[in-house]
Amino acid sequence: MTGMLSGKRGLVMGVANERSIAWGIAKACAEAGAELAFTYQGEAFGQRLAPLAASVGSDFMVDVDVTDDASLDAAFAQLGARWDSLDFLVHAIAFSDKNELTGRFMNTSRANFKNSLDISCYSLIEVTRRAHPLLVKAGGTVLTLSYQGSNRVTPFYNVMGVAKAALEATVRYMANDLGPEGVRVNAISPGPMKTLAGAAIGGARKTYKHTDMNAPLRANATLEAVGGTAVYLISDAGACTTGEIIRVDGGYHVLGMPQPENL
Repeated sequence: MTGMLSGKRGLVMGVANERSIAWGIAKACAEAGAELAFTYQGEAFGQRLAPLAASVGSDFMVDVDVTDDASLDAAFAQLGARWDSLDFLVHAIAFSDKNELTGRFMNTSRANFKNSLDISCYSLIEVTRRAHPLLVKAGGTVLTLSYQGSNRVTPFYNVMGVAKAALEATVRYMANDLGPEGVRVNAISPGPMKTLAGAAIGGARKTYKHTDMNAPLRANATLEAVGGTAVYLISDAGACTTGEIIRVDGGYHVLGMPQPENL
């Protein structure tokens, strides 16, 4: 994929550490020739991000809280002052109170429901609206991240499944909104991965092992595979792909039951 993104500029939101899916995407984009900027939230995440950003030649990091309009406005003002156009935006932001990801879904609190949907779904609308003037100039691409819990009941996922379902619907509606302007909107839906966010979900190890044993490819997704998919979607090769939820899960989503030896 060397050179596939040469001359392109992108903003990556949501890198927590070197095992983040967002980092897998950022690294692959940088290797394909893209110039990158990053956002983070809070000093601790900024300290983790700094050496990673430097490793791909980026010196542009902005602290932003996606629940705060003033913070978002300031971040995109800085971005606009630095770049006159944006070829891609990677939204890898989600949150829910992990204490509410166990037990019965019907016990989800109103406060956590609203917070989960705000951060995990509505933030995509907010950041895309602010990035829109820059994306239109480049005929850019917006990418976000989903998970199979959006359309199938998944243990320990609860309200995050509803948030991801809303996120996927948002992808389709925004793809229709922005398509006439040449801007594409897609989501990548990896299987379980060993990330900081994934570790916060109860039963993560069992889920990872189960998919590894039963997916048609008998393997979970890798950061490299997700990153490669992102490069394709951002590149000119993905010019006619929009409104899609691309699954990178070893084929697990096609199964109706576990493999016979695991029944």
